[in-house]
Amino acid sequence: MLINRLTKFRGTLVLLILLSKTAHCQEKRDSTAVRLMFYNVENLFDTSDDSLKDDEEFLPSGLRRWNKTRYDKKISSIYKTITAAGEWSPPAIVAFCEVENRRVLEDLTTGTPLSKFQYGIIHEESPDERGIDVCLIYRKDIVNTITHKSWIPGSLGKEDFHTRSVLYVKGVIFGDTLHLIINHWPSRRGGVLTGETQRMEIARMVRSAADSINRVSGGTAGIVIMGDFNSNPGDPAIQTLVDPSGYTEGSGGGTYVNLSDKRKQTVPGTYRYMGVWEMIDQMIVSEGLIKGGTGLHTTPENFRIFAPDFLLRKDKKYPGQTTFSTYSGYRYQGGFSDHLPILLDLGFRKGITLH
Repeated sequence: MLINRLTKFRGTLVLLILLSKTAHCQEKRDSTAVRLMFYNVENLFDTSDDSLKDDEEFLPSGLRRWNKTRYDKKISSIYKTITAAGEWSPPAIVAFCEVENRRVLEDLTTGTPLSKFQYGIIHEESPDERGIDVCLIYRKDIVNTITHKSWIPGSLGKEDFHTRSVLYVKGVIFGDTLHLIINHWPSRRGGVLTGETQRMEIARMVRSAADSINRVSGGTAGIVIMGDFNSNPGDPAIQTLVDPSGYTEGSGGGTYVNLSDKRKQTVPGTYRYMGVWEMIDQMIVSEGLIKGGTGLHTTPENFRIFAPDFLLRKDKKYPGQTTFSTYSGYRYQGGFSDHLPILLDLGFRKGITLH
């Protein structure tokens, strides 16, 4: 009992020390700045069996022995990460992937101290066979959501699409419109080329949708394309999103900047596989957010990987550090996630023209 109490105390102390070290940054942040966060939370499943999903692995009787104690710890870990990333004031928008259902988001936003910030939830069930979805939570005091939709490529067809759909959310912040496109592209398990066809089809769909938004706005739209792309910035599917020549449906398409490709970070990636860091969690923004004279805006310097010490640990197989994940293979180690979160701050200039 004493050991358990000491462990909990040390965990709380680490969080408080981290927050105290970063609190001065909050004072320097513009009062009209908003923070966006994306986080692959590594299999955030509840402990109940869903007959429509392949979730048996994450049940008390499953291979991973997933139970209420482990689930509660996972929820608490995600809350701590969000709080630390916000530097006392949690981010205005937190997008996730690898979330099983709406219930786990409700447990996160109402069953932890995040409840005082009254986060709203946007969640759509995807056709992924394991039942993991992309979703987001948003602070109602900062963000007013207008609409959201779930997208899958029409070229693939519903009967052939068994991975995560793309989540589109249109919202208003400080009177300016922001378009969010949240992704979790098919895995590369089995090799880099595995799932490449689907990744390319999804990339083309996202690019076409972003260009349509840009065309309507006259090239001034604020668009953030973010997620776990299971591709590095130089890979063909990502280049489909940012290549200036990629727009082929007439004039008025957009120009996009991959902030993740322009980073100067202390950690070289968000995910480590066999000792090699990869930058597969990324944020890509429209040129309207970079060059916009009024309204919401950002710069490449406002993007960063969130990599505090408590999200990392010594790699037992390869030199250096790796992510402190919940599982190592099938062995439970009680960490946070096998991915690091990414953050982006948006500023605001007065005198906007709504689009």
